[in-house]
Amino acid sequence: MTGTLNKVMLIGHTGDDVKMHYFEGGGAIGRFPLATNETYTNRTTNERVTNTEWHNIVVRNKAAEVCEKYLKKGDKVYIEGRIKTRKWQDDQGNDRYTTEIQCTEFTFLTPKGENEGGGNMQQQNSPAQSQQNTPKNDNFANQSMAKEEEEDDLPF
Repeated sequence: MTGTLNKVMLIGHTGDDVKMHYFEGGGAIGRFPLATNETYTNRTTNERVTNTEWHNIVVRNKAAEVCEKYLKKGDKVYIEGRIKTRKWQDDQGNDRYTTEIQCTEFTFLTPKGENEGGGNMQQQNSPAQSQQNTPKNDNFANQSMAKEEEEDDLPF
């Protein structure tokens, strides 16, 4: 295989609300931590052990604004994206590295009753972007369409 792949799929809980940063050109970046857990039983002590891994999630532009509006601390979310490591210098001039997940797609997994959100969205610039599901109450629209179809007794 000559190609390479950089793809990450995570399901976890947000560790904080989305922190937004807006740019002069109209762009935006949203950042939030995501916790994933691994649970197993220690064979020697028969004790249940849980390890938590924290991931730095970065979402851009309109998708970031949707996340800011609907994601709250503790919400469960599916994240898809790629790993990116950035190098930067701290105040003392030391080189620092940060590994982030550049989010390209997400789906809110917390039930709608527990927060205002729900739905999914892709951040990719593609023709499918115009057909995205954004967090809103689609059930109401689907119910009203179903009622119209039931009331229509035409055979075609």
